[in-house]
Amino acid sequence: MKKNKNAYIGISLVILVFGIIFIPKILNRVQNNTIVDNDRHNLERDAANKSDTLAFVGNKQVPAFKFINQEGDTITNATYKGKVYVVEFFFSTCQDICPVMNQNMKKVAKAYPDGDKVGIASFSIDPAYDTPEVLKAYAQAYEIEHPGWNFLTGDKEDIFKLSNEGFNLYAAQAMDDEDNFEHSGFFALIDQEGNIRSRIDENGNPIVYYDGLEDEAVQMLIKDIDKLLNE
Repeated sequence: MKKNKNAYIGISLVILVFGIIFIPKILNRVQNNTIVDNDRHNLERDAANKSDTLAFVGNKQVPAFKFINQEGDTITNATYKGKVYVVEFFFSTCQDICPVMNQNMKKVAKAYPDGDKVGIASFSIDPAYDTPEVLKAYAQAYEIEHPGWNFLTGDKEDIFKLSNEGFNLYAAQAMDDEDNFEHSGFFALIDQEGNIRSRIDENGNPIVYYDGLEDEAVQMLIKDIDKLLNE
């Protein structure tokens, strides 16, 4: 009986010492939200923060370009120097994804209406039809008045090269139909220095582009524009 009593006293002393030494530290870490940096909750939080980080996409800078906009003005990559801008490739007679893309692009334009810090470049992949006059009528039909939104036309081969090699945004002309064009529905985000930027996914890989057909992706794009403006 005496042995048991001594054992209980010993256990009690261990518990008391543990409480005195460690409980205040645990409480302090709880209050400061620093419990076990490698636990599941912190890993999830770290992943969420990492996904909001904007990466340089392969250290890729936009190549030089020179095209004509809907007003007949010459627009180059230097026009956007010092601005954040969003890029898409489309064509005015497209009745499939282009109307959705440009309605979503209008949300970007609405978020930054003055055009001083944020611009938009919409390159036509059917420049033979999409003259400046056609593009101006297109912008008017969509009630687009954003001063920094340029609808651009020019040499077809230059536009396709810029799309596929410059931005890695797929665009092509159908082999069996010269009036049929194919292109992705993605938007590209460009920073003030002409670098293609993107947020990072939970695995540390650049997401690269923003789906111009999905409202959620457009809201993500607007959030990332804000990040670039505040860098």
